[in-house]
Amino acid sequence: MIQNEIPIPAEALQWKCIESKIDSERLHYGCFAIPPLRPGQANTVGIAIRRASLGEIEGTCITYVKFEKVTHEYSTIMGIQESVHDISINLKEIVPKSNSYKTQEASISILGPKRVTAEDIVLPSSVEVIDATQHIATITKAVYFNIKLGIRKDRGYRIENPVKYEDGNSAVNAASTPIRNANYSVHSFENEKEKQEILFIEVWTNGSPTSKEALREASQSLINSSIPLLHEKKERENRKLENKDEYNVLRSCFSLTNIGEVRKEISFKHIFIDQLELPARAYNGLKKVDVHTISDFSNYSQEDLMKIKNFGKKSIQQVVQALQKHFAIHLPKNKFSIND
Repeated sequence: MIQNEIPIPAEALQWKCIESKIDSERLHYGCFAIPPLRPGQANTVGIAIRRASLGEIEGTCITYVKFEKVTHEYSTIMGIQESVHDISINLKEIVPKSNSYKTQEASISILGPKRVTAEDIVLPSSVEVIDATQHIATITKAVYFNIKLGIRKDRGYRIENPVKYEDGNSAVNAASTPIRNANYSVHSFENEKEKQEILFIEVWTNGSPTSKEALREASQSLINSSIPLLHEKKERENRKLENKDEYNVLRSCFSLTNIGEVRKEISFKHIFIDQLELPARAYNGLKKVDVHTISDFSNYSQEDLMKIKNFGKKSIQQVVQALQKHFAIHLPKNKFSIND
């Protein structure tokens, strides 16, 4: 029988919040410590918590926007100061919060002149906005500003394929993760001639979860992933799969020719380009074309990077060297050599 509860030893250690602050509505910070741990144990826990924080925590974001009478992304709207592209970027900065996993629809319909902010969004009852002061657009004349928005709860990054504007409808590259950053550090000390470690975890969020809530969710995700390993059955070798669909899924997974490559591809989806430690020019250039994770480089060659505005040979060389140094990834010179 699989038990529903995991026994917790009496000497189980507790996280301690040693610092918590709110820099703004969309930037919360928390620093947590857990002492003492055995040598090497702090690194194991720290790596797991950091990765779970960056890749497993769910968040809500705007996934599409629909404008009236718009033909392409760089169109302008009469009486609106910002271009459609600029408005879309402003909308991506909005931090919604929702408990529903269904796509929710919101809208803005307002008469100018007016400075439009997140406060002007008409939201469904299940959605709220963390920072109502976030700027969206500036109406300079007595005209109506009408848009519809799609809002959904998810996790990680969802990079959409370029979609042509049809009736003003356009998908948005959705950044669902509510974690701005997560770091850990290990500090060693001696206690009665025994070496021990203290683990410090730092978490920055966008305010939709607090830093404490984010750490709790990351920890719970790790626990949920480990539970099946705690209840392994001895007769597993003779156990038959009860569900035929489950068998087909497992067979398709394990018939892959190179499991190692698949595992790399999955893990790279959760590693952000921050880990490349690139100079600001190269980093910002990649962000502008929605290269957020290491896996996003799979569709790029050095030749493609040359097409990025203000992205010169030096920036390309920095990216190539960083990918090789940190992840042993070779970025091909052109598209023809990607599949070679």
